[in-house]
Amino acid sequence: MRLRFFFLCFLLLLASVPLVWAQRRPAQTAPPQKGQRIELLPGAGELVGGVFNGRQIRKLIGNVSFRQGDTYLYCDSAYQYADRNAIEAFSNVRVVQNDTVTITGDRGFYDGDARLARMTGNVTLRDPRITLTTPALDYDLNRRIAFYRDGGHIVDSENTLDSQRGYYNTETQVFSFRGNVKLVSKDYTITNDTLQFNTQTKVAYFFGPTRITGQQGNLYAEKGTYNTRTRVSDFQRNAKIETPNYLLGGDQLIYDEARQYGVARGNVSMTAKKDNVVIRGDVGRYWRTLGRAKVYGSPVMRSIADRDTLYLAADTLMSVERRVANDPGIIYAYRRVKIYRGELQGRCDSLTYNRRDSVIYLNTKPVLWNQKNQLTADSMEIRLRRQKIDQMRLYANSFIVGQDTLLNFNQVKGRNMVAHFSNSKLRKVDVLGNAESLYHALENDTATTGLNKAVSANMALRFADNKLQTITFLTNPDASFIPPHELKEDDKQLKGFQWLIAQKPTRRAVLGKHFAPAAKPKGKPAKKVAAKKTPAKGKAAAKPAAKPAAPKPAARPAKAAPAAKPAPTQKPATLGSTKPKR
Repeated sequence: MRLRFFFLCFLLLLASVPLVWAQRRPAQTAPPQKGQRIELLPGAGELVGGVFNGRQIRKLIGNVSFRQGDTYLYCDSAYQYADRNAIEAFSNVRVVQNDTVTITGDRGFYDGDARLARMTGNVTLRDPRITLTTPALDYDLNRRIAFYRDGGHIVDSENTLDSQRGYYNTETQVFSFRGNVKLVSKDYTITNDTLQFNTQTKVAYFFGPTRITGQQGNLYAEKGTYNTRTRVSDFQRNAKIETPNYLLGGDQLIYDEARQYGVARGNVSMTAKKDNVVIRGDVGRYWRTLGRAKVYGSPVMRSIADRDTLYLAADTLMSVERRVANDPGIIYAYRRVKIYRGELQGRCDSLTYNRRDSVIYLNTKPVLWNQKNQLTADSMEIRLRRQKIDQMRLYANSFIVGQDTLLNFNQVKGRNMVAHFSNSKLRKVDVLGNAESLYHALENDTATTGLNKAVSANMALRFADNKLQTITFLTNPDASFIPPHELKEDDKQLKGFQWLIAQKPTRRAVLGKHFAPAAKPKGKPAKKVAAKKTPAKGKAAAKPAAKPAAPKPAARPAKAAPAAKPAPTQKPATLGSTKPKR
């Protein structure tokens, strides 16, 4: 008995091993599960059996309806395939999933195993938030995603959207569009090629060149987001905002249309359309309602007129619009201001540029350099006429210093001064109040013959080619001439003299990192031109013969030069003649 009992237990143990093994690996041996069988609901008007395209079908006509789980299909007529879990529906086709998504069309095909529906002909998809119309639509009921490829039109409570292709996730309620995308609302229009749109948050995500056209201005970027509800945009990659007066751009641009406030960062560029003034920097802020824009982070302003470019750099640049027609507004610059324009360079602590009156106000220790002349005062004005320097006005402690060919310092000082220019060259200086002058007399620009010193209430200095020609003492003059052997070091400088040439800003220092790269290509063509000239010399012997002929016209002005040279030698006589005139 015991042997039989042990034998039976052993057989039971052997029989249980396959069962345990099968329980451990059910996924590897189980066949793929088919979808739930599509159920025909009662109410169809007519049922006919037959063969269609070589397949056994049931043809249903009139008030046809099917069900598979939470999905219902309605139509006027249908083919139900006997050998597969599929339905082909005709006329007034309607698919409803979970009472939330409804798709209608002229014709449809539904695969019950794959849970895929394809609708064609006047297709409309509706859910609680949007309505989509398209010629043809594929809908994955498992993933709850709709696809279209032949153009679609979407409408929600606030926007309409058109695109060539797209898909819609009805669960997350996110659209993805490609090809000729256009999103339209009452305040703006978005056009691009690739766009995602969340119908819950009303946020549009775009990739590639995108334009937003609105009543308050136009936006452009190549990547970013736009909240159609709050109208706040976060743009990247060559972002720009365009208003009637300004074009503001940067690597990143955040703009709030409701507040009309924008912030740009990285390679910021602000262009004033009225006079083509460009300001570049690292960070820019724009308040449209205030008509104010501020740029900081090594900002530089560029203004081009008559092929003469004015560059202005400072710690901060601000542009303020005026609500007046044809008024370009005012630019403010403050802290460490630097100026560079052709033959004019300067620096000061703060500056105001009234673009309507073409007047530049320099404050707090301003210094200007015009060729070899240095101008200083407590404050200054640069008055432009037709975008060229017309006047410079120096207020309080005015001082002009210039170097001659022997590097002597000629000096003029007074209370106030007015410098007049012609074609950006110094032509005349009026010294008003407590005028003093100190000029070295030269012999043929090679030797110093003495020093002219004069004091007068007012003076008038006239220049030619930026060289002093005459000095006129207008009130109570007192002049003296000091020969070279009597000159002392104290005689060579007026009180308050300072030579600040080391502070003179260079072009590269003013342009900085924002405008300097534009100058690099200039060096490349120079090499090509030099390479072309070398073979030209060997082409013909007549060309070298023509080159020596060029100096001959230059020799004629050389004869007239001695007539012009006595002018410096006449300076002591001109200054000395003031004493008998007293």
